[in-house]
Amino acid sequence: MTTHHDIEAANSAAATEDPYVAIRALGTAPLWRYYGSVLPAEPQPSAVPYLWSYAALRPYLLRFLDELSLEEAERRVLMLINPGMVEPPATTTSLYAGLQIIGPGETAQAHRHTSNAFRYVIEGSGAYTTVNGERVHMNPGDLLLTPNWHWHDHYHEGDGPMVWLDALDYPLATNCLDINFFELYGDRSQKSSVPDDLSSRQFIHGQLSPAWEVVHTEASPVGNYPWAETARAFDAIADDAEGSAAEGVLLEYKNPLTGGPVLPTMGCRISRLRPGFRGTPVKRTSSAIYHVVQGSGVAQVGNQRLEWHDKDVFAVPPWHTFELRNDSASQDAYLFSYTNEPVLRALGFFREELPDDTDRP
Repeated sequence: MTTHHDIEAANSAAATEDPYVAIRALGTAPLWRYYGSVLPAEPQPSAVPYLWSYAALRPYLLRFLDELSLEEAERRVLMLINPGMVEPPATTTSLYAGLQIIGPGETAQAHRHTSNAFRYVIEGSGAYTTVNGERVHMNPGDLLLTPNWHWHDHYHEGDGPMVWLDALDYPLATNCLDINFFELYGDRSQKSSVPDDLSSRQFIHGQLSPAWEVVHTEASPVGNYPWAETARAFDAIADDAEGSAAEGVLLEYKNPLTGGPVLPTMGCRISRLRPGFRGTPVKRTSSAIYHVVQGSGVAQVGNQRLEWHDKDVFAVPPWHTFELRNDSASQDAYLFSYTNEPVLRALGFFREELPDDTDRP
């Protein structure tokens, strides 16, 4: 019980000691000293524009494949860590990317976690991932989903190395929201419980989807969006579509049951940049990670010039002016990308600015 004497003693101390030191010891701080950092005039992300060269990293992937067993590493992954987000590691504000390699005959321990994930296949063939009992086969250019809390493992029954881009939202789930859970499966691998690639074969026919599928989840039911279908879509469009002023002929991978993004926290797109394409500069509150499927060009991100080539990965932090170019006079370039835009749109935080449009929510 606080007495009158206690109050007088506290008042006396407050009158004589440094008040800022005293209130810090009481677990408080003066807002007026933090206006610039608590309420900045515009976003000030920690992530910086950065490019990871696949040609430079691939020899190390192959070396670890040769020298490091999966029993030692469990997942041979080179995390793509943004220089501005080293601890805890992340690639952009709420997105993560890594390069994973697996060799012939190898399996990766089945597990599940809160974070949504997917893999975009870079090279190799003959491997599959099993997601909740469905074997989903991998080929270059394929997008394979592993939604939140789905069991998943990998097996490689082909020849040569398999390499894919790992993508997760764990910087959001773990670093920001503290909601991550992780669990190992009882066995190293799952048994197949449904026909291989069933979800892709059911939902790959555009607007013709199974009518008996009544469970509409936030994550897409499609296990694999194969490159063969992506290429077919681009071929059908040919040169008839003008496309996005900023990103060329831009296609979005969709949840066929909702029409929304493939995952509730990450949206996936792929763009075709025609020869000589020069995109309109744009600024967005979303962050993005780009993987070069094919071609070479330049991304001007803020004051950083990123020259990209086949299979490179580069990061675009929030609220950086962003411009894409394909400098080839004869070859198309294809860029796969993913962003945290679904989260921002759900919360009403997404904003985009173009040079002639200073406030386009």
